[in-house]
Amino acid sequence: MSYTALYRKFRPTEFSDVRGQDHIVTTLKNQIGAGRIGHAYLFCGTRGTGKTTIAKIFAKAVNCEHPADGNPCGECSSCRAIAAGTSMNVIEIDAASNNGVDNIREIRDEVAYSPTEGKYKVYIIDEVHMLSIGAFNALLKTLEEPPSYVIFILATTEAHKIPITILSRCQRYDFRRITTETIVHRLKELMLKEQVEAEEKALTYVAKAADGSMRDALSLLDQCIAFYLGQKLTYDHVLEVLGAVDIDVFSSLFRKICARELTAVIRDLEQIILQGRELSQFVVDFIWYLRNLLMLKSDPGMEDALDVSSEHLLRMKEEVSLAETETLMRYIRIFSELSGQLRYATQKRVLVEIALIKLCRPAMESNYDSILHRLSQLEQRIEQGAVEKPDVQAGNMKGMSAGGEAVPEKISPDALSEDIQAFIGRFQEIRRKVGSWSQFVLQGAQCRELPEHEGVQIILCKDHAVDEKELAEEVEKAIERELKVRMKVQISTPGTDARSQEPVIDLSKVIDMDIDIE
Repeated sequence: MSYTALYRKFRPTEFSDVRGQDHIVTTLKNQIGAGRIGHAYLFCGTRGTGKTTIAKIFAKAVNCEHPADGNPCGECSSCRAIAAGTSMNVIEIDAASNNGVDNIREIRDEVAYSPTEGKYKVYIIDEVHMLSIGAFNALLKTLEEPPSYVIFILATTEAHKIPITILSRCQRYDFRRITTETIVHRLKELMLKEQVEAEEKALTYVAKAADGSMRDALSLLDQCIAFYLGQKLTYDHVLEVLGAVDIDVFSSLFRKICARELTAVIRDLEQIILQGRELSQFVVDFIWYLRNLLMLKSDPGMEDALDVSSEHLLRMKEEVSLAETETLMRYIRIFSELSGQLRYATQKRVLVEIALIKLCRPAMESNYDSILHRLSQLEQRIEQGAVEKPDVQAGNMKGMSAGGEAVPEKISPDALSEDIQAFIGRFQEIRRKVGSWSQFVLQGAQCRELPEHEGVQIILCKDHAVDEKELAEEVEKAIERELKVRMKVQISTPGTDARSQEPVIDLSKVIDMDIDIE
């Protein structure tokens, strides 16, 4: 006898065998028991969650000759015929390949004939969202007022694509993703029946990889058992078959990323590739690992919600202190974008390497979270003494220009006389009171106090073609009008400043309230 895949061999035959959809099973059983059966049902949910399976069990239950508590007996002629696929009362239609108007017209013609045996004709239309607009319109009237002996069960993974006119005529049931614990419990039951020895850790990883789909879990488990036929199924075996990466590798990789050890990170990726691991699966698993770290970072109470061992949980608690919340969110964003790109990429390795470089070198990006990361790194370097702090003494600041040349010291305004301080504080206001050319040449100016507190020396930023004496008189008049004091003003340019090495005040740093209109 030919081998039957696990997901087909152990497909539930009655409601009590269904796992993870109790809210739907209970409702349908109650309807059958009370005789309140609807004429149209819409089953929505992701793949492998039991939509078609429950539809077939429901079809058997409504036609069963001896139902018990809403369940089909499985022994009567109707149940056996439906299970064998020979019943004329249950019609399965794949809308992906039968999506035209003519296909639906055939159904509309067939419903006029009552069942030859049994109570109901049940039409199960799978992937109903694939029907054309014309087909939906052809189905609409029949769906609204079908004969009393006809039941429509529409199954879809994309309910948002179904017209509202169809939705409003159906009882809608949303199938949930099956939890990891429920899938693991079911896999244990099946391994006992199959007499296959398997580690619980291995079954848990298979259940996680299935992402809420019982069918996917059984298919993956079938693949792993076949590869190591006759041997105990271990966690390492599962990782090898599925091309996955152990959590220890993620832990080591994350620590090296936080330490910005780019060379070591790329070497780790090289080892992952040499081991034959699937890069798309690696990216998905690393996103999940970062998600767990983010959960722990956000709230320590989240540790009960994480499906990890106590040993790994202890290690993750150490790692959450290595990165800020914004940094973890940035890592998840980069790898989530990468996950979408890998689907159609031919050079997956290059894309993964670029993503890892981005994690280690936030300067490559200019968005908000990367800037926060760079600032955080700079603060850490300052705290560790890796960045020399500016030397501020007696109000003076010494430094070097961008080109490495010495720049004149900047004197603190607090060390100047009150009149000079008032002039500096209102310099931009005074500048607006002079002529337009004078305003222009005074932009970016610096100043220092004249000896013996005689007044102020203004040093222009460039050797502008200007009458220095005339400009000085114009500024003196503006000072007298605005500050109500007489002050001597001396105008100099970089070429005529005889005191070029003495401290100056940078007037370009004074707040400029001008609004320039071009």
